[in-house]
Amino acid sequence: MKLEDLGFNEILKQDALNYRNFKPGRVVAEHKERYVVSTEDGEFDAEITGNLRFTATSRLDFPAVGDWVALIEYDSQTLIIQAVIPRFSIITRKAKGKFGELQIIAANVDYALLVQAVDRDFNVNRLERYLTICYESKVLPLIVLTKVDLIDKQTLATLKNTLHQRIKDIPVVAVTNTSLSGYDSLEKMLVVGKTYCMLGSSGVGKSTLLNSLCAKSVMRTDTISQSTHKGRHVTSHRELTVLANGAILIDNPGMREVGIADSATGLAVTFDTVLLFSHNCKYSDCTHKSEIGCAVIDAVEKGLIDKTSYDNYLKLEREKEHFESSLSERRLKEKEFGKITKNYKKSHNSKTDK
Repeated sequence: MKLEDLGFNEILKQDALNYRNFKPGRVVAEHKERYVVSTEDGEFDAEITGNLRFTATSRLDFPAVGDWVALIEYDSQTLIIQAVIPRFSIITRKAKGKFGELQIIAANVDYALLVQAVDRDFNVNRLERYLTICYESKVLPLIVLTKVDLIDKQTLATLKNTLHQRIKDIPVVAVTNTSLSGYDSLEKMLVVGKTYCMLGSSGVGKSTLLNSLCAKSVMRTDTISQSTHKGRHVTSHRELTVLANGAILIDNPGMREVGIADSATGLAVTFDTVLLFSHNCKYSDCTHKSEIGCAVIDAVEKGLIDKTSYDNYLKLEREKEHFESSLSERRLKEKEFGKITKNYKKSHNSKTDK
């Protein structure tokens, strides 16, 4: 397989010139800091160097699925990752249960497939959340509605109308796995050599979608839990697959919680109507919550901005502010700890000299 088949483009080729003494490869799977990389010579297990682990300042410095990396051979079966070649895009979210930290979902992604099932938890608020992450990551979104065979045509039309009222100018395709209806339209959207990342909750059909696009069973699938009516986590890790038509697809475990991080740009693009009216607010620092003279609140009251979308905007804005506050606090603590460590070493060295 050629590197171009894995998405190696001109931008990456230029950056790779800085690593001319190493072999380039792409991370196609990750298992707790052990990786599988694909090169022109095939797939290999890979590990990171101790230096890369030691110099990393955050999880963002470690390789992730979709990354291009500089490699050297350790033995016939294992390669060593010396460095991560600079990314042209990275999809992140707030790390679950971790104070002010980010988690990488995928790297070097061109498009995101926002997958949502129409039979049980169709949720435009969640789609706006995913859109915010996409826009902040400079990744173009495509919306894929799955399991449309489980609802009638009138219900599907109503859902699409609701979607278009809140989310405009985003391609939407509906698919069914029983008759494979809609897959022709979806495959026409998938461009050779471009990387697509699937985002969606558990049980929406991401693994089934991947299997159908590959025309073979790549990922194990499962049914919805009858007790909770929520999807089971069938996909347990992220993995990159080259489809039959030459497009590249990254599957992800289902995400029941997608925390918004530092997403000022993403919010502005997702909720562009709010941004448009905000220019007419009385105060330049208006929060659009309760201020007198707020043009956004006025537009909501007049029905010019969807009330549900406005409420979702405020919710995501609060999440962003909370993450920024947590991040600032964590950095302050790290700085204070650094000072304590430095003073301790200085004091210890003084005693040793005596």
